[in-house]
Amino acid sequence: MRVAITGGPGVGKTTLVEALARLGFRTVSESARDVIRERLACGLTPRPEAATFAREVLRRDIAKYRAAVAWRGPVFFDRTAVESLAMVHEASSLSDKERDRVLSTCRFHSAALVLPPWRAIYVTDTERDQTFQDAQRIDARIRTCYREAGFSLLDVPSLPVQERAVFVLRSLGIADI
Repeated sequence: MRVAITGGPGVGKTTLVEALARLGFRTVSESARDVIRERLACGLTPRPEAATFAREVLRRDIAKYRAAVAWRGPVFFDRTAVESLAMVHEASSLSDKERDRVLSTCRFHSAALVLPPWRAIYVTDTERDQTFQDAQRIDARIRTCYREAGFSLLDVPSLPVQERAVFVLRSLGIADI
């Protein structure tokens, strides 16, 4: 089972994914942060122009998905190709054929786990330069792109990270901890 963990910036996705990894589950990191981190390390701006950034994130998301196909048990993804497809669509043209091909090969659990905006934990950093209002707008767009891709949405409550992990595992019927 491959599980999408999503939401706007600064809502605790990476922290939750890291907590699930500490519990022994396989996880996949967010490609956009990887790209930003690599660019900053080279002294570049955090993001190239939008279409280039979106295509690179999509390429990495697909590669990470393919690498995780052979893994047994649940795999938790910090964002997915569903979102990078939406970024590509917003930044340039994306054919229905390309979108459908990616969605048919990158299959996830039917429910995307969404961490809603949470002002109390929101901070910016060198890799996250969006405002809280930007995070709220991004959350709305993410919800739309997952619904349009056929997912149901399951909101993860704003709780301490360990309680969020328990909620996720119980909601998916993976563990009763």
